[in-house]
Amino acid sequence: MNVLGGTTDFFGLDIGSSGVRLVQLRGSGATKALVKYAYMPLDGNIALSDAKADQTKLGQAIKQLISQAGLSTKNVAVGVPSAKVFTTVADVDRLSRDELARAIRYQADALIPTPLAESKIDWALLGDSPTDKTKVEILLSSVTNKFVEDRLDMLEGIGLNVIAFEPDNLALARALLAADAPGAQLVIDMGQKSTDLVITLGGLPRLTRAIPTGLEAVVRAAAQNLSVDEKQASQFVMKFGLSKDKLEGQVVQAISGTIDLLETEIEKSIKFFQTRYQGVTVEKIVVTGGASVMPEFPVQLANKFGVNVEIGNAWRGVSFAADRQNELLAISNQFSVAVGLAERSEA
Repeated sequence: MNVLGGTTDFFGLDIGSSGVRLVQLRGSGATKALVKYAYMPLDGNIALSDAKADQTKLGQAIKQLISQAGLSTKNVAVGVPSAKVFTTVADVDRLSRDELARAIRYQADALIPTPLAESKIDWALLGDSPTDKTKVEILLSSVTNKFVEDRLDMLEGIGLNVIAFEPDNLALARALLAADAPGAQLVIDMGQKSTDLVITLGGLPRLTRAIPTGLEAVVRAAAQNLSVDEKQASQFVMKFGLSKDKLEGQVVQAISGTIDLLETEIEKSIKFFQTRYQGVTVEKIVVTGGASVMPEFPVQLANKFGVNVEIGNAWRGVSFAADRQNELLAISNQFSVAVGLAERSEA
């Protein structure tokens, strides 16, 4: 969702439920150079709240982070949380680009969950429809005017120039997958509150979902079933995960119900994708966020779906000094959205 085009000097800003992350890159082409990155933890109540006082606190936290990072630009591409965005793939008639834009606005009214007058919509042409050769396929996204305007007011209030809004899950796919990635690939990003899924085909997103089960739900299940506090439960989940031979398998038993729910939703998404794209199989799963650091979870996904599972590297398309590799790979699972926003060819 571009606000204006043509700007190449900008940074990516990911406002998550548990922290704010920013990344500034420089250069063009497939690989860009890392200029700055920074992170600040947040109280989840502030990040998710619409209250004016909390929005002000959020703005001050972002301002402080930018100051600490010493950024050279006020231009910013901002992520929109997947839970706030409606994204769908739709078939439309083959038309000229101008006619297509008008037709999409007309069709969007029936597709998006909020009234068109109260929504900002954006679309991208994906190619031929897989189900109807007389039509083309588009990726359609919508977000409420109120969310965008409130976020814009907050960011402009601290002196930033917002040049683009983009759904988090699209930035995620850009950071973790090569643009020419062959076949269908699934990205799974487990955050605190929810888990984002993106399935791409030919390097383009074809299905995006936010499943309302994240790390918090897994930790809560561990706390309840093991009768420990959430801090202890979090340590257990991150140390033992789905290992059946650790702590006599007590942790995996405690969280297996929640993990099963998540895997069921992942399976539904894959089946939905394959119903539309007949004969196409998901060839690779890339995991990041909590999904990449919970012991044995990637292995369980590989076994369940019979697919190669890789740990995502957010810095895959970024160049940096060799002596920073360990530092950056250690935080890769938290920075995919911010990197993907910063990797836009132009905002």
